[in-house]
Amino acid sequence: MVPSANDRDCGDGRLGIVTSPGQAPIPQVGIEQLPPEPTVLDVREDDEWTAGHIDGAIHIPLTELPGRLHELPDADRLVVICRSGARSARATTYLQQIGIEAVNLDGGMKAWSAAGRPMVCESAAAPTVI
Repeated sequence: MVPSANDRDCGDGRLGIVTSPGQAPIPQVGIEQLPPEPTVLDVREDDEWTAGHIDGAIHIPLTELPGRLHELPDADRLVVICRSGARSARATTYLQQIGIEAVNLDGGMKAWSAAGRPMVCESAAAPTVI
C-alpha cells in the first residue's frame, strides 16, 4: 500500500523529511550495480525530462512527489534519479521514511549518460542531460 501525501507533505510542495543525528546514510547504487531492468523514478523538472531521460522511467518532479505517490508502481525497489544525485537523495530519504524501498542512483543522469546508457527524448534532437 502506498502511503498518502499527508504522511510527510509540508503542504507547500516541500518534502517533510525528518533527519536526526546518527541517521543511516542514504542508500546508493552505482550504475554497475543496477539490475537489468530497474524501476526508475526520475525526480527532475519537466524541461530536464524532455531533454533526455531513461526509457520506461516514471517521471514525478521532486516538488510533486507527495501528491503523486499513487502513481508509483508496486516494485521491490525504486531507483531514484535526478541530474547529479542531490534531489534524488532527498526523494530517496522521503520515500524510505514513508515505507517505500528506494535507493539513490549515485551520480544521477550525469553518470548514466557518461556510462553510455541509452536515453530517449521528447523531440527529434539527440537526448542530453541538462
